[in-house]
Amino acid sequence: MSKKVSVYRKEHFNAAHRLNVAEWDAATNQEVFGKCNLPNYHGHNYELEVKVTGLPDPRTGFVMDMKALSDLIRHEVLLRFDHKNLNLDTAEFRTLNPTAENIVIVIYDLLRPHINKSFDLQVRLYETPRNFVEYPAD
Repeated sequence: MSKKVSVYRKEHFNAAHRLNVAEWDAATNQEVFGKCNLPNYHGHNYELEVKVTGLPDPRTGFVMDMKALSDLIRHEVLLRFDHKNLNLDTAEFRTLNPTAENIVIVIYDLLRPHINKSFDLQVRLYETPRNFVEYPAD
């Protein structure tokens, strides 16, 4: 029997974005994305949950030091995206449509190299209290 444990860290950030496909005309973008295609952007109060799963270290009892996880999220995600216009202010979304699905994958890719490879990583992003995405999907 495995003695794996999952630890979670919750953070939040605020960011603006606009969903838009440059190759489409305005009418198609409006039809597909609706209010999310407003030309002057719109914002969200994103809630982020990062889950790390692994065996606790026999000496410390930690899967991962929660302070280290918090610092990692702050450095790799919050400083990069908080209070930013994702379309205009970030390299990650200059050519990638900043849907919740794409944002969660980008966050995962930013964090994964810094977390022990023997641990599983899962990222959940709430765009609104009722709309959220998770990567990787179960």
